[in-house]
Amino acid sequence: MNAPDHDHGPQFETEAPKPQPPKPAARPVRVSLWRYVRLFRDDILSAQPAKLYRAWMAEFRAPSFRSFLINQPDLIKRVLKEQPDDFPKSDRIAEGLKPLLGNSVFLTNGETWKRQRRIIDPAFEGGRLKATYPAMRAAADSAIVRLQAQVGQGARVEVEEVTSHVAADVIFRTLFSIPIENEVAGEVFTRFRDYQRSQPLLNLAAFVPLPKWMPRFFRRGTRPNAKVIRALISNLTEARMAAIKAGTAPEDLATKIMTTADPKTGERFDAQEMVDQVAIFFLAGHETSASALAWTLYLMALYPDWQEQLAQEAEALADESFAAMSKLRLSRDVFREALRLYPPVPMMVREATCPVQFRNRTVPKGAQIVLSPWHLHRHERLWDNPDGFDPNRWQTENGKQCQREAYIPFSAGPRVCPGAGFAMVEGPLILSLILRHFKLSCVGGAAPVPVAHLTVRSKNGIWLQVTPRGKVDQA
Repeated sequence: MNAPDHDHGPQFETEAPKPQPPKPAARPVRVSLWRYVRLFRDDILSAQPAKLYRAWMAEFRAPSFRSFLINQPDLIKRVLKEQPDDFPKSDRIAEGLKPLLGNSVFLTNGETWKRQRRIIDPAFEGGRLKATYPAMRAAADSAIVRLQAQVGQGARVEVEEVTSHVAADVIFRTLFSIPIENEVAGEVFTRFRDYQRSQPLLNLAAFVPLPKWMPRFFRRGTRPNAKVIRALISNLTEARMAAIKAGTAPEDLATKIMTTADPKTGERFDAQEMVDQVAIFFLAGHETSASALAWTLYLMALYPDWQEQLAQEAEALADESFAAMSKLRLSRDVFREALRLYPPVPMMVREATCPVQFRNRTVPKGAQIVLSPWHLHRHERLWDNPDGFDPNRWQTENGKQCQREAYIPFSAGPRVCPGAGFAMVEGPLILSLILRHFKLSCVGGAAPVPVAHLTVRSKNGIWLQVTPRGKVDQA
């Protein structure tokens, strides 16, 4: 007997496809040099072709220079870990940042850089994290209070502003023992916010070298803001030097750095050198942390199941001691995954000091070597589900291997960010505290578009619906 027409066999519910984290569209495969320059000035990320997500190496050639982007893990290891002195930071990176950063550890090379790191590194050793934790926790708690006052029963919030504010507060409390509400700290923060979009961390000259005779132009406000920021930092530094001399200085990061002598020479930073270092601490520690945290909060709104797991785990923070951080395992994995998808510094540039062979191709002396965490972290031939959000990947064999060979949100080798351990406490702490107190939801029609300015930010901000969890529970 024939089956009834309406019987089509067993019925199965199909799982709705999971949303993909936002990713900027790539540019057309071939464009002119001048078209590339225009695209680059608008956004570094969308100025690149899609093939970079599969290529092991790509060459960009023009009459006056050659540039090589490398994604192959053994080449990256060679440049960053095995032969770092042969591939110093390109001097061209400094062209746009000198007005603010002077001769900071971010820009220097050779013996100057090595001396600076010998003085700076002890301040960020593992044992120091526990000492800075109370100041970090105080900044995070203050952010919760501000957010509670801002959202009331619930409101749309631009979270990049929230994360910038709390990251700046963390830096000032841990570095100078002053909150963001301090008059000088507040003005530095405001000036940095203005500086953020006026001068990209990766300026065009790093990729398209300009002749030395050609004048360098800065966007309006860049130099004046840099001058004011450095003057404010100079006041803080001089006051701290006086306090150290008087024996009244607090035991914070600034005091530690300013009283540490180079073990080889016995020298300490003078006032001008310290201003340079404080400028990069603030830029690197505030701007990059704000970027990473904002994207992590957006991902939690996009994936509510993960958000609820982290909110439950965050109850461990009822214990206000540093020991509670060991219980935030999911939060660390989520933050690590956000750093993979949205590395705050999307590209790094080195320079070949002598001819070398990469993939049977000659890289001439003076060529730019571009390392792109943005493309490496999403490389289709390395990562499983490269564009997907999967915090569980860090427990898989593929995830563990890629973490060793293809994951460089803080760079790698001798030039690894000295504050990497600091950031991996700060990020999960603030993330967990926010999720413990608030429920986050996406705002319809307002999906963020990643662009690279000073760091990887959203083109029009990251807007989320933020509701106090107490109100959610009562609904």
